[in-house]
Amino acid sequence: MFLRRTLLSTVAAAATLACVAPAAVAADNYPSRPIRLIVPFGAGGSTDIVARLLADKMGPILGQAVVIENKGGAGGSIGAAEIARSAPDGYTIGMATVSTHGANPAIMSKLPYDAKKDFAPITNVMSVPSVFVVHPSVPAKTMQEFIALAKKNPGKYTFASPGTGSLGHANIENFMNLAGVELLHIPYKGAGQALNDALGGQVNAMTDNLSSSLTNIQAGKLRPLAVLALKRTELLPDVPTYTELGYPQMGDGGWFGLVAPAGTPKPIIDKLNAAAHKVMQDPAYQAKQKDIAGEGMANTPQAFAQQIDAAIARYTAVAKRANIKID
Repeated sequence: MFLRRTLLSTVAAAATLACVAPAAVAADNYPSRPIRLIVPFGAGGSTDIVARLLADKMGPILGQAVVIENKGGAGGSIGAAEIARSAPDGYTIGMATVSTHGANPAIMSKLPYDAKKDFAPITNVMSVPSVFVVHPSVPAKTMQEFIALAKKNPGKYTFASPGTGSLGHANIENFMNLAGVELLHIPYKGAGQALNDALGGQVNAMTDNLSSSLTNIQAGKLRPLAVLALKRTELLPDVPTYTELGYPQMGDGGWFGLVAPAGTPKPIIDKLNAAAHKVMQDPAYQAKQKDIAGEGMANTPQAFAQQIDAAIARYTAVAKRANIKID
């Protein structure tokens, strides 16, 4: 009996080692070829900018090029699905955002991926505030004044979004519910078109990433009334956060993180996490991060998973209240 138990224990230990060994060997040799970093949005947008800042410096640290591949469309769901169905070997990773891993799972009923089950979080990277802006023709200098105007004129004031069910749409629907105002939604086919009409005064308001609208704000073409962020940004020190205005349920703004396909070995995830964190400590990277109003958000895979869960829960509640659903 003792001999049988010993043999069984030896077999079990050998089986465990057989499972662990390939992952350890893979991590030791990783990476031995270029890494593909999928950006689920088009070139030039905020997600793409953050990804390129990261990739440029992660490559030398890892000893292999990190190659950007833009796969935009359907609010980021096409690119996110591509990340999810890639081989879990560390050679395909991707950018996750509040859209792909927050709003989309809450709003899109036929999403081609599961934001929780199909990914292995690596680390959050950066938060970039979004800003609520109005055209200068709107007679409101503060958010309190804008709310008062909107309450006196339900449905009169319009807001632009990159499309029905987009993050911009969800955020303003959340704000309307919290502030008790009614604005008229004007959906566009992308953030660029929405911004152009906001600049032209065809629509009264919109919410946009600060990095995209900052130049127009500084030029006086748009008036900022609130920022969606953990704290005020140095670039707009006089503009309050939604939390300061009494709406903490708006959340803490947008973020951009790194994920891998589910099943990617933990040693590889750890190596990618360490490389990304090293980049985020680089002064040159931090200077460029500041230029786009970014704040570093380095964390553990476990903490990033919790942020994803929180984003899905928040936008699920928003979608239910505002009856936003895309089939």
